[in-house]
Amino acid sequence: MLIAKIILRNALRNKVRTGLTVLGVATAILAFSLMRTLISAWYAGVEASSATRLVTRNAVSLILPLPLSYLDRIRQIDGVTKVSYGGWFGGVYIEEKNFFPNFAVDARNYLALNPEYLLPPEENEAFVRDRRSCVAGQKLVDRFGWELGDILTLKGTVYPGEWDLVLRGIYRGRDKNIDETQFFFHWDYLNETVKKTMPRRADRVGFYLVGVTSPEVAAEVGAAIDKSFKNSIAETLTETEKAFQMGFVAMSSALVTIIQIVSMLVIGIILAVVANTMVMTTRDRMGEYAVLKCLGFGSRHIAGIIVGESSVITLAGCVVGLALTAPIAEMIGQQLSNFLPVFHLEAKTMVLALCTAPLVAAAAGAIPAWRAVQVPVAEGLARIG
Repeated sequence: MLIAKIILRNALRNKVRTGLTVLGVATAILAFSLMRTLISAWYAGVEASSATRLVTRNAVSLILPLPLSYLDRIRQIDGVTKVSYGGWFGGVYIEEKNFFPNFAVDARNYLALNPEYLLPPEENEAFVRDRRSCVAGQKLVDRFGWELGDILTLKGTVYPGEWDLVLRGIYRGRDKNIDETQFFFHWDYLNETVKKTMPRRADRVGFYLVGVTSPEVAAEVGAAIDKSFKNSIAETLTETEKAFQMGFVAMSSALVTIIQIVSMLVIGIILAVVANTMVMTTRDRMGEYAVLKCLGFGSRHIAGIIVGESSVITLAGCVVGLALTAPIAEMIGQQLSNFLPVFHLEAKTMVLALCTAPLVAAAAGAIPAWRAVQVPVAEGLARIG
């Protein structure tokens, strides 16, 4: 109990020094947590992927379409439970700065294959029944202030023209890492118009979404699909949804690696800040430690006081940093929702930061504690006054 009082009083003795150190640690923890949150946001699509879903696309490039006639052949492959399809539409809402991902999909089966998109049954029924209807994520609806029944007009880029759609459903994510900024409408509605205006592009889809019975058969089913269309007019490449999402992440892998490295360097910054404070503190109190030795305090007590003070300062900075991270991450998430639809502070990031604190505290206090223990009592007493 006495040691704890000494540690707390020592930590608060020089309030300016302690305050600046806590602020430095808090800033470093804030930077560390935000960078780890950014990395998690980058991999959100990968983490949300299902092990029982495959994506079949054109083997040459994702931008090249596949014939709609492939649908029945994929359904007949053993291990396949359900098949849907869709394609990137690339429409613009009012002006280009209002970007959000929008897809034309097989309305009846697409959402059924994505149970993480929670849509009320009555809204799902209304969406399936009306070919001119659409479904949007909750964050997207909040962004533009839409309501059910609103008529939304997308200006086509890939498919020219103005496309009027009725909002029939608003989905929410089952988990926090589910993207709530997507927009879906009927592929049939798109295809009907394309048949009249661009007949050569009719009956073409961008990808097939394939459900399988279990993760164990995913590789076998994928190989069977690709084998079925070998040497056809449009060969296919089938991969797990996770691998498909990782393909997009790989495009920016160098940037992600740099962020990971910098986030680790921040730990070194925290260590340097606390170590500098503890070195100065120990040097100033060397005489006091000599007096404590005369009073019967052993080496382990002296070391415990120094490392304990380091721990109090580091933990205080860590708590302040994490307290600041949550609201700042929320603010950044709102600003970057167009590019990073999932941006929130995860529990594992907080745990990682909290687990780092005692390690940094021990490392920062180790050398000063060793020096204080090694200094002879006579030399320490000579420094008094």
